[in-house]
Amino acid sequence: MRKKKPLLSLTVLMIIFGIMVSIQFNSLQKPEVRDTRDVWELREDLSASKSKELDLLKEIDKYDEMLKKYGHQGDRSKEAQLTKTLKDLKEKAGFTEVEGEGIEIEISQLFSKDLTGEEVKNIPPDLLKKLINEANMFGAKHISINDRRVINTSVIRDINGTTKMDGYSLDSDEVTIKMIGEQADKLYSRLNVSDIGDLFAQENFSLSISQPKKKIHLKAYDGAIQVNELKPLDDVKEGKS
Repeated sequence: MRKKKPLLSLTVLMIIFGIMVSIQFNSLQKPEVRDTRDVWELREDLSASKSKELDLLKEIDKYDEMLKKYGHQGDRSKEAQLTKTLKDLKEKAGFTEVEGEGIEIEISQLFSKDLTGEEVKNIPPDLLKKLINEANMFGAKHISINDRRVINTSVIRDINGTTKMDGYSLDSDEVTIKMIGEQADKLYSRLNVSDIGDLFAQENFSLSISQPKKKIHLKAYDGAIQVNELKPLDDVKEGKS
């Protein structure tokens, strides 16, 4: 009976890892189609896709190596490794609260209606996605917008004139973005020298980036994740790779 427990734990781990790979692969295979994308949007989308693909390959290599080591460990060591791996997977997916060094970004209206004579508009979804893509490239590991976690399957788009993320409205007077990264100083510096602030200013929004903070707290993702039905791979036919 004792030998069955590690085998069951390994099966559970593989199922969880399969779901994680499926989620990331879906985000790579189904980019949002926009007919009005300009050059910088295309470049950002391509760069983000390449970054996700590289991260996915690294994850596969990591867990492949972990499985090799797993086969040489005793039962207790295997269970401890599985517990740690499960915790890491949940953290990467955004299912747990996280705390660490990072920065906060406040997005607010640059000029009031009294000065511009125009109605206050929502933050363009493409600008928010560009900011998130740049932050990811500069080392952000965990991100939240108005205390709602951003994960691989998060969708930011305009719905009937209102900018929403995963169905939640982002049309408040101020939008707060929190980011945690291993090198908060680098993240802060790279975002400050980027042209992202100018792009927001062109849309009448101010981008205020805080100095790196020792402790940034992000809540866990509390939404439902849609994952396509997982199907077993067809048996590899003889003579085919």
